Amino acid sequence: MSRISVRGFAVASATAVTAVGSVVGVASGSVAQNNDAEPTAADTTLLADIPAGQQAQVQTASLTQQADTQAIAADASAKKDAEAAARKAAADTAYAKKADAEKAAKLAKQRAEAKSAAASRGDVRDSSSFPVQTSYTIAQIQAMARQIVGGGQFQCFSNIVDHESSWNYQAVNASSGAYGLVQALPAGKMASAGADWRTNPATQIKWGLNYMNQRYGSPCDAWTYWQANGNY
Repeated sequence: MSRISVRGFAVASATAVTAVGSVVGVASGSVAQNNDAEPTAADTTLLADIPAGQQAQVQTASLTQQADTQAIAADASAKKDAEAAARKAAADTAYAKKADAEKAAKLAKQRAEAKSAAASRGDVRDSSSFPVQTSYTIAQIQAMARQIVGGGQFQCFSNIVDHESSWNYQAVNASSGAYGLVQALPAGKMASAGADWRTNPATQIKWGLNYMNQRYGSPCDAWTYWQANGNY
């Protein structure tokens, strides 16, 4: 092959690759760049003018360029999808953690409330553990109540007794017959706490505490009701 024919084939190959590549570039959205040295009319050769043996090489080059362009686009799309999936996963994780924290806080509050209620009900000292006396002072009766009424419920219990009997364990309501520190009505109800309910303040305190717990939930709940209604 002569020198001129070699140059013509090289130019024709480059021109064909450029032409095919330009079509691929337009299809993929790329913008063709201007070249400082444009081929002259004499250098422009159609793919059909290239010998059959070299056409396959030109076509292969264009397909390779097209495949590379598609691969780049596919990688960009996959990266975008991966980033979106990562953001969604992070949001789902944050939501789940928040829900778990709220659930744990609610459970802890419920346990604390249950523990507090149990403290006001449990470990009530039996009235028989206090020495029996023929009479009791208010200070002695209040000391019993502090030991029998557990937790932080004593002040509420004391408020009710202050209003009901002023800590007089033998107080009697002349009109209704209510009796004792907590003014049980009928008075005989207190027998469930001990046969000595008429004369033993500890027995009355034990009965009154059980009554408040069972009817209202705690002495403080009973005191809240008393404040709203003037009785309990």
